[in-house]
Amino acid sequence: MVVFAGQGDPRSSLSLLWRADTPPPTRGGPGPRPRLSVDAIVAAAVALADEEGIGALSMRAVGERLGRTAMALYTYIPGKSELLDLMYDAVHAELPTGYPESDDWRAALTAWAGEILEFHVRHPWVLQVSQARPVLGPHEYAGLDTLVVLLRATGLEAGVLRRLVGTLFPFVRGSAQAVADARLAAAATGSSDEEWWAARSAALMELVPDFAERFPAVSRLEAEGPVEPYPGPAGNGDPLPYPEREARETFRVGLGVLLDGIEAARARRP
Repeated sequence: MVVFAGQGDPRSSLSLLWRADTPPPTRGGPGPRPRLSVDAIVAAAVALADEEGIGALSMRAVGERLGRTAMALYTYIPGKSELLDLMYDAVHAELPTGYPESDDWRAALTAWAGEILEFHVRHPWVLQVSQARPVLGPHEYAGLDTLVVLLRATGLEAGVLRRLVGTLFPFVRGSAQAVADARLAAAATGSSDEEWWAARSAALMELVPDFAERFPAVSRLEAEGPVEPYPGPAGNGDPLPYPEREARETFRVGLGVLLDGIEAARARRP
């Protein structure tokens, strides 16, 4: 399921994102009932999406979490499209916007990529929001600004930096998608990864006995030995299920190759 941001009224969405022209909260009726606010509605919507996925998001569902009707929410946020924009930008406030000043651009980019990966694993629904049309909110821009600052330290020209932004974000998001999918697969399908592979590997070998001859490159790669085990999110040896371990190790190796490419581009400068 892919969701496109920025589907609501442009002025309404941007006004709410940047907290410009925000109408004051109104009382819903007599009595001590707490007032709603844009921030409270967004927080409830984020909690809902974190727990149940973006498919469960609706104004009614968010209202129920707050003990209100969907109509009560419309006083603050025009609709679900604007709410999604607000949610997306709000969670990006979690990301660090500064790293210690250092000449070690590689270490800084490695730390940045790790933060972005874990952010998306915490909020997997964010991965369903397409990057084709940005939200244009302040926290999204702060994250972009942070990456540009880190890339500036490489000394590469602006045109290359723009393309690196367009390379690094999709790479990290794709890696986070692999980790998130690895975590969700067993719960979504009702079978463990071990059970799934055992059943299908046996069937594949029975039905395709000449697999190694038909796909020699793949077979040789598998036969050349296992990759080094991933040490855990904090390098502390905590065990991880095999698919998540593989996804994280792929991220680590792939990021290293990308950074090697940046180093090579720096070396080719006049």
